[in-house]
Amino acid sequence: MRHFTTILSHEIRMLLVNASTYIAAVLFLFVMGFIFSGVLESYSAAPQETSPASVFFQLFWLPVWFMVPLLTMKCLAEERRLGTLETLFTAPVSTTEVVLGKYFAAYFLYLLLWASTGGFFYILHHFAGDTRFIDLGPLMGGYLFIAVSGLLYVSLGVFASSLTRHQAVAGIFAFAMLFGITIGLRFVSTLEVLNLETMAPFRAAIDYTLVFHHLDDFTRGVVDTRQLLFYVSGTVIALIFSILGVEAKLIHS
Repeated sequence: MRHFTTILSHEIRMLLVNASTYIAAVLFLFVMGFIFSGVLESYSAAPQETSPASVFFQLFWLPVWFMVPLLTMKCLAEERRLGTLETLFTAPVSTTEVVLGKYFAAYFLYLLLWASTGGFFYILHHFAGDTRFIDLGPLMGGYLFIAVSGLLYVSLGVFASSLTRHQAVAGIFAFAMLFGITIGLRFVSTLEVLNLETMAPFRAAIDYTLVFHHLDDFTRGVVDTRQLLFYVSGTVIALIFSILGVEAKLIHS
């Protein structure tokens, strides 16, 4: 892993000098600002039982579906299409270093974009002058959930990019996986067949993977180690398959 930091710094630098990164950041902040203003409008219309932060993070899936594919679809697919990936491996670097460098660069930008939304809450606190609008528990728990779940989401995007040389296909595949893990499993959990006694193990397994339940726990200050294990182990598995996918493509190229 001697060259990991070099690859990571290079990938971050390339992201920060890329105009598309700033276009994506502006669009991200515009969408999240629109969501935040909608949350505040609902609070001004009628009293609410939950804090604005809890409602704000309930819509985390919207930027995840579109932002993660945009951040990751080019990282491996585009390099393979241009032939620069094979050139990169002529240097004394390993597949693991390359995949991890690209993964953590995308994850860094993912965290940076979400951290920028903290400005919304700062502005609210500054102009409202009422600490009741800023509940630190749900706020910190929400950002912790974003950081932990983002490990898995970004790794799925990298995995999708490792399977193809077309970034559009990688983006669609990443979107499909993210949709499945956020909304698809939630839909499956509502199926009546899972209420049968014989389906109890499957019901427990699906309940374990429901990300909205994880979000509720995090915003209430409950950090379950089983949930942490789910995201960390899922991330490791996705990255391992990404590495194997890149190596398989190199062998057959």
